[in-house]
Amino acid sequence: MARTPAFDPRRLLIESYRAAVAAADPLVIVPPHLPGPPAGRTLAVGAGKAAASMAAAVERNWPKSAGLSGLVITRYAHSLPTERIRVVEAGHPVPDESGEAAASEILASVRGLGEDDLLLVLVSGGGSSLLSLPASGVTMADLKEVTRQLLMCGAPIQEINTVRKHLSAIQGGRLAAECRARILALVISDVTGDDPTHIASGPCAPDPTTYRDALEILAKYAVAPPVGVKTHLEGGLRGAIAETPKPDDPVFARTENRVVATAHRSLEAAAEVFRSQGITPAILGDSITGEAREVGKVMAAVAREVRVHGAPFKTPVALISGGECTVTVRAKGRGGRCSEFLLSLGVELGGMEGVHAIAADTDGIDGSEDNAGAVLCPDSLSRAASSGLDARKLLAGNDAWAFFSGIGDLVVTGPTLTNVNDYRAILIA
Repeated sequence: MARTPAFDPRRLLIESYRAAVAAADPLVIVPPHLPGPPAGRTLAVGAGKAAASMAAAVERNWPKSAGLSGLVITRYAHSLPTERIRVVEAGHPVPDESGEAAASEILASVRGLGEDDLLLVLVSGGGSSLLSLPASGVTMADLKEVTRQLLMCGAPIQEINTVRKHLSAIQGGRLAAECRARILALVISDVTGDDPTHIASGPCAPDPTTYRDALEILAKYAVAPPVGVKTHLEGGLRGAIAETPKPDDPVFARTENRVVATAHRSLEAAAEVFRSQGITPAILGDSITGEAREVGKVMAAVAREVRVHGAPFKTPVALISGGECTVTVRAKGRGGRCSEFLLSLGVELGGMEGVHAIAADTDGIDGSEDNAGAVLCPDSLSRAASSGLDARKLLAGNDAWAFFSGIGDLVVTGPTLTNVNDYRAILIA
């Protein structure tokens, strides 16, 4: 008689993560949204962690007889071989000169399009740093410095991108404003709310924010901007520099921003994995934000209530969520927002039996390391302690990577070539 395989929570959690990533695969989701070729030329441009795979999807499904050219920018080590759309790699999360040069080339090529042409813009998360063309008077060094400070202060991505848009010559709708052709932007969302204005800082989307908003965000987080940044933003506040295009700008009458992949669709795909194993999936939302360690505490309280009291969900259940937490960097540890969330969850649960969890970024990179995230087990804290790892001390030092690396529970996938933000699942037996 065949034996039934033992239930493996870790395997199931990783399988659910893979399903979430697969639901946002550009090679699958982009083709149904491609238009027919125009009377004139088609230029494909874009930026983001999924830019290369989106470009490959366009090439594979574009008529061989129809003209197609272009340039997209992706993160280092995120490229794919292409033939008609060139791929350039650049810096992320801090911009660099490679991205600047490619963004300048994109803007110049877009300016050469006519009314019979089509501009196909491939937008995905990470594009804000990759599509970096500083505004006049702002240097790349200025942009790098203010970006570093914003990334460390704990500001949500929407606020960071408000500042970026007002320091850019191409973001905040400015790419669309330079184009005379019809524009179709295909967007893979990595932000809560799925608003195109926040994804890659909305190169083809109207921008409702202002120079005043950007200055207030810098003041709110005590960011000390370089002189060039301060001078530029204050010039915009005075009206000496034009604002970003607003929703009533005529350019958006010929522009469509179409979101083709979202975090919620990926959460639904993960839910099916649990459902197929007789486990009830409970999607808590795709827009959970806040400090990663604080969100971990809240999720631990919910998991404890379920485990101990069977409410508000009966076990077995998988609590699934997405969104983008933040980390206010207080120390020099290694680890991103997913692993910090997970370590906080583990500390709060204190080794509670029957609770396993995963937290991983769908782009395959959590923070600055090479892991997508990690898995938490009931014995994670005890295994770490036996290896001399102090969970609370490592959490205080923003060093969740060292914790999970030390017990062999990192999730390492390499770049997934897509990005619909963070994936979290807490499996309660």
